[in-house]
Amino acid sequence: MNNTLCPGVSFDFTGKFLPPVLMIVFIVGLVANGWGLKSLLKNWKKLGDVNVFLLNLGLADILYLLTLPFLVVYYMGRKWIFGATFCKITRFCFNLNLYGTIGFLTCISVYRYLAIVHPMKVLGRTTVTHSVTISVLVWLLVGVQSLPDMFYTKTSGNYGEKCYETTHWMFVEDYLKYSLGWTLTGFCIPFLITLGCYGHVIVILCSKNSTDKVLEQKCMKLLFILILLFCVCYIPYHLLKNLNLWSRVLTNQKICHGWSDGVYIAHQISRGLVCLNSALNPLVYLHGNKDIPAQLRRLLQRARHAVMCVSIAPPRVPRV
Repeated sequence: MNNTLCPGVSFDFTGKFLPPVLMIVFIVGLVANGWGLKSLLKNWKKLGDVNVFLLNLGLADILYLLTLPFLVVYYMGRKWIFGATFCKITRFCFNLNLYGTIGFLTCISVYRYLAIVHPMKVLGRTTVTHSVTISVLVWLLVGVQSLPDMFYTKTSGNYGEKCYETTHWMFVEDYLKYSLGWTLTGFCIPFLITLGCYGHVIVILCSKNSTDKVLEQKCMKLLFILILLFCVCYIPYHLLKNLNLWSRVLTNQKICHGWSDGVYIAHQISRGLVCLNSALNPLVYLHGNKDIPAQLRRLLQRARHAVMCVSIAPPRVPRV
């Protein structure tokens, strides 16, 4: 509990907003990632070296999605009943998913950049072995960045009723410093690398009239997907997470401010948005595989046909 003279923040919004969002992400994310991974394995040889990164992207999503039902129970009942250790594991899975996703999207961007801007230099030099090695390094780097988070107190109350996304009020000042460094290394640097790669790719493609238009369209689509992910999921979350931590630090120092409630609510919305990355990541499969849009159209046609058949079927009259 916060024992300052400042007015407390209302936590009612979290219990109303996050459970339905997390349930939707859980259902859509599992279906989309399962479908995407199945298609990826089916078309393994067609997608090239980046398929290793796509596979890891899907595995990171599923790892996090499996923890969402526990968080739904927590936010609906406002009590964490699964123990302090599992609370830390749940938060750790979220961090692995978030920063692993950013890392693998950055790898995909760099590979696309090298293939388009420096094709002769990398011809025959990038292999599946290289992709696997880089993927292992990404997991190790993300694990090292996320590991300190495990040592912060995540629960409070007599029976561990709270499961903090960050940490307890007592340690929030130290956590803010850690979070700022984590944001720089885990988000800002990969974001700048991704932005630089695709910015240069677009300049190269637009400056050459002889460039393959199909390749140009693919790059523009992937650039749009990445901009969507970063602008909707990642930028608001990191900005508001650190701002909310700073608000808590000020409150601990008995520096009252009227914007704490607004920042808290905005941060909860950003938490819902960042969870959407697990449902939006399969868009990368849509970009990389031509078969998936066709499968999606066939699936929608079958669903429409089934609905029409049900709607026009004559009612059955029970026999007397």
